[in-house]
Amino acid sequence: MKVLFHLLIMLLLSWPDWALAEEAPHAGYRGIASIYYTLIWGILAYGLWDAFGKKAFYVGGPVIAVIIYFLLPST
Repeated sequence: MKVLFHLLIMLLLSWPDWALAEEAPHAGYRGIASIYYTLIWGILAYGLWDAFGKKAFYVGGPVIAVIIYFLLPST
């Protein structure tokens, strides 16, 4: 049940990314890139938690999120 709840939250928070995707009018690659980078962040954060534990996840997860945010294209 907890996993389903987290999946629902992830889908709810990714709806603006779908609106900014490439096929939407006046949109660039930022929407689709944010979808891909969110998935990449999830995989990297899970690997960080699995390899180094919860404390490293709490420190490294936000750091990875900020780095990925700065990798997004401008438009």
